[in-house]
Amino acid sequence: MMSNWTVTRVTWRAPVLAAGLCLLAAVGAMAQDGSAGRPSALASLVIWMPFILKGFGLNLLMSVLAMTFATITGVILGFMQISPVALIRVPAKLVTNLFRNSPWLVILFAIMFLVPFQITLPGGDKVMIPDWVKATFGFALPVMANVSEILRGAVVSIPSGQWESAESLAFTRAQTLRHVILPQCIRRMLPPWMNWYALLTLMTPMAAILGVNEALGNTQAAMEAAGSRPEFLIPFYLFLMTIFFVYIYPLSVYTRRLETRFAAVS
Repeated sequence: MMSNWTVTRVTWRAPVLAAGLCLLAAVGAMAQDGSAGRPSALASLVIWMPFILKGFGLNLLMSVLAMTFATITGVILGFMQISPVALIRVPAKLVTNLFRNSPWLVILFAIMFLVPFQITLPGGDKVMIPDWVKATFGFALPVMANVSEILRGAVVSIPSGQWESAESLAFTRAQTLRHVILPQCIRRMLPPWMNWYALLTLMTPMAAILGVNEALGNTQAAMEAAGSRPEFLIPFYLFLMTIFFVYIYPLSVYTRRLETRFAAVS
């Protein structure tokens, strides 16, 4: 019990302490330019923090929506991959491999140019499609393919004897999947699923390249509005890195704990 508590304490304190030291060093560097009536880099950062955090909220929204869409479609695609029907299985494998092995940025640009800026409803009304919605869809596609592969791999990893045992009990394929295979797959799928959510969240700043006003785009806009001084670079980007770290690191720790727990059970 004592060793587990010590490991947990070290696991949490080490990176948090490192981030705190980085911030303290940055604060010392930021306070150097208060001359000529100009606000220091620290004062400018404090002024623009709400604007940057507002953009970070859009990052989180994009990550949650993209992961939700990717999970639903990825599970469907995964079931198609394990289908005994070749007309279903082969196209699913092609789609999975296409998006798993394509650069995220290329997919984003393709979605931006292929999806229209607005759609016309049957009544004649026009609905604008925001850039962040298209970016969310673009982020979801590669994650969808990987969720599909996670499901396929989890099903394949189940010993074939369990399929045979269920068949001897007169279970259909659907009943075997539902009552025997999938309950075990969920436990195996959860840690990699969380890893992909963390990676997806870290990829969302790429949307700034396409003009989406998320955290990175807002950080760049804030630095320009504050005067584009060189001393802004370290504190502003360090703050941006810190907010992503504070959000992602607990997920990583929890994922490792799940992996350890599930490995012990199995």
